[in-house]
Amino acid sequence: MKTKHFTFIIRYLTITYTLFSLVSCEKSSQNNKDHLVFRYNHHNNVSSLDPAFARDIPNIWSTNQLFNSLVQLDDSLHIIPDIAKKWEISKDMLTYTFTLRNDIKFHKHKLFNTQDSTRTVVAKDFAYSFDRLIDPKVASPGNWVLKSVENYKAINDTLFEIRLKKPFPAFLGLMSMRYCSVVPKEIVNFYGNEFRSNPIGTGPFKFKLWEENVKLVLRKNELYFEKDSNGKQLPYLEAVAITFLPDKQSEFLQFAQGKIDLLNSLDASYKDELLTPSGKLRDQYKQQVHISKGPYLNSEYLGFYLDSEKEEIQSILLRKAINHGFDREKMITYLKNGIGIPAINGFIPKGIPGFTNRSGYEYNPEKARKLIDRYKKETGNDTPMIRIATDANYQSICEFIQRELEKVGLTIIVDVMPSSTIRQKKWAGKLESFRASWIADYPDAENFLSPYYSKNHTPNGPNYTHFKNDYFDSLYEESFLITDTKLREQHYSKMDSIIISEAPIVPLYYDEVVRFTQKNVKGLTNNPQNFLILKRVWKKSLNKI
Repeated sequence: MKTKHFTFIIRYLTITYTLFSLVSCEKSSQNNKDHLVFRYNHHNNVSSLDPAFARDIPNIWSTNQLFNSLVQLDDSLHIIPDIAKKWEISKDMLTYTFTLRNDIKFHKHKLFNTQDSTRTVVAKDFAYSFDRLIDPKVASPGNWVLKSVENYKAINDTLFEIRLKKPFPAFLGLMSMRYCSVVPKEIVNFYGNEFRSNPIGTGPFKFKLWEENVKLVLRKNELYFEKDSNGKQLPYLEAVAITFLPDKQSEFLQFAQGKIDLLNSLDASYKDELLTPSGKLRDQYKQQVHISKGPYLNSEYLGFYLDSEKEEIQSILLRKAINHGFDREKMITYLKNGIGIPAINGFIPKGIPGFTNRSGYEYNPEKARKLIDRYKKETGNDTPMIRIATDANYQSICEFIQRELEKVGLTIIVDVMPSSTIRQKKWAGKLESFRASWIADYPDAENFLSPYYSKNHTPNGPNYTHFKNDYFDSLYEESFLITDTKLREQHYSKMDSIIISEAPIVPLYYDEVVRFTQKNVKGLTNNPQNFLILKRVWKKSLNKI
């Protein structure tokens, strides 16, 4: 124990010295203005501040502060106005007409060549932004967002019309994505590819400084159009400061010392230091830290590549046996410190319309053993074996499943490899089984069903399992024509039940958003997409606490 304690002290001093060398602000100045600045860290670097490249969380979180779209989502995933103050949808669900606000200004920039160095957003700015999104020369990873669009046009300065190729009920949710942000043509044309590091938008914060891989600073946009319920202009904060320390232990130390305001992850290296096994804060952090949890539109699962020649993968008996063969409740309690909801209801996660309490696979080791014995008897294969590919972050979960399945007669081999390798091999159909996450791009359960539509088989789409079911396909196609929300959700539920019965996957758990903030942070809310919304956040001055 003494050696372990000494090692921890040495590591603590080393990390502290490293972090101290990164501090560039004078301490007294920082203390005086700390409540005006929101600070957080990303383990992964921001690759672009251009919303056309807002593909991952670091990029999305940053561009979320800088840009606006036609519509936005509230914390309950309801679609509400943003730059468009209202919209109309034609009876055939093909034409969307958006009426824009006429009081929204771009962030100031000398290139606008106006007296006040800015200009008003008009409908043709959206036409340009959409043109750019689908331009092959730009090569935006978000160009798929407009694949259902036939055409779009600016009718006048405040009317923007979009016509779809066919009805798509989730379309408005797509329009809330950062990919669909409005950008100014004259600024983008001037900077070209360097718009990534010279962003001009309409968001609550404006770009100030980016030292790549080190820090990013945003300042309050004094022209921002949104106000709170009391008529006060948003945002409340003066600035946002983002660092990019890759080491999660270093990030935790920064948070524990009060140097950053938000901890948005629960890493294995410190989870037991911060939380009890049941997911409660340890006593030593209760006075300093606030914890909040909520549904996250992310389903964690094991997938089977059904076009595999391996007999064990093709067997629905073994796939069902794995589903029954381990205790999801126990897995969440002991390996996730209570963060997450056991996936016993299907693939559609809790927190999105379309989720039902329909029974999936309960923990039943005796049933799992009987299914495996039946497989052995029918095939003559007395030593069935399945390989599961995973990255290091999920190794403990896969090894837990491995131990549980061995008890009922099935050998599981866990192959740990880099996540980038898993992605490549999934697309190529070179993994018989794999651990994966499915995070919603937009708030509609259709997003969780598209990976099982046969026309989406990789490499043409995200159907990594190559699952094919004619009835599922027909329900999926019919759902696009249903205007009644409740009826469409019934279709979604039927599709989810097919996934349960055919077992192309093993649902593990529905993830949860878990955020740790300093006690003086106010107004930060959770949302099921885990987006960071800072326009209503404020901090109490430490001098006043």
